[in-house]
This record gives sequence, structure tokens and C-alpha cells, in this order.
Amino acid sequence: MAETVKLDLVSPEKLLMSKDVEMAILPAAEGDMGVLPGHSPVISTVRPGTIAVFNGNAVEERIFVAGGFVEVNEEGCIILAETAIPVSELDAAVVQTEVNNLRDDVNAAKDDAEKADAEAALAIAEAKLEAVQAPAYS
Repeated sequence: MAETVKLDLVSPEKLLMSKDVEMAILPAAEGDMGVLPGHSPVISTVRPGTIAVFNGNAVEERIFVAGGFVEVNEEGCIILAETAIPVSELDAAVVQTEVNNLRDDVNAAKDDAEKADAEAALAIAEAKLEAVQAPAYS
């Protein structure tokens, strides 16, 4: 059996996942970060994107996160996500409509604060669309 690392994914509402995995690739602030057993300790922010969970040398699960924080320590990897949704539960047409509506909101913003809020929501929606359209790691 391959070595594993404990992966905990927590949202504000509940513990979404707690399992041993061979590897997880997640969207850290400075780029995608692979977490394997024995990873050096690190704390980072998580940008909107997809977590790929590997077991049996293949992607077992893909989860969209809207942002958050990750801590890797000797006990495992803990991801505190603002929002987490299995990619399999996302509908590409619904997400595309969300992106289109948010682009309209950015263009219709009446002031800088409203525009900034709309742009932040648009960035998350665009990352969600990318997650739905992108092929899984192999």
C-alpha cells in the first residue's frame, strides 16, 4: 500500500472530507501545490480553483473551492474553504449563465465598491467554469 497523507476539507458549515490520500493538488496562492506524505510544513491562502484528490495513482475526486486557507503539518493537510462543491455537481450551462450575469454586473456597476464586489464574484465564477470545463489530472 502506498504512503498516504491525512486530508481534511472544512467549510464554514461542516467537515466535508477527512480521509487518507496518496496526494492532493490544490490551488494555493502562488500556484498549484501538490501535497504528498512528508510534505514540509506550510501555511498558504487558497485561490478559487479545483482540489484534485489522488488515490490508486488516479484522480479520485475533484472539488471546487472558492478560496480559503491551507495548513500542511506533520499530521496532514487541512483546507479551510470558503465554499466547496464537488465538480461533478456543477452544471456547465448554469455556471456559464452565472459568468455572463456577473460580467453584466461589472459593466453596470455604479461605483468602485460595487464594481470590486462584482469583479470578485466574477473571478470565482470564472474559476468554477474552468473547473467544469477542464480535464482532470491523469
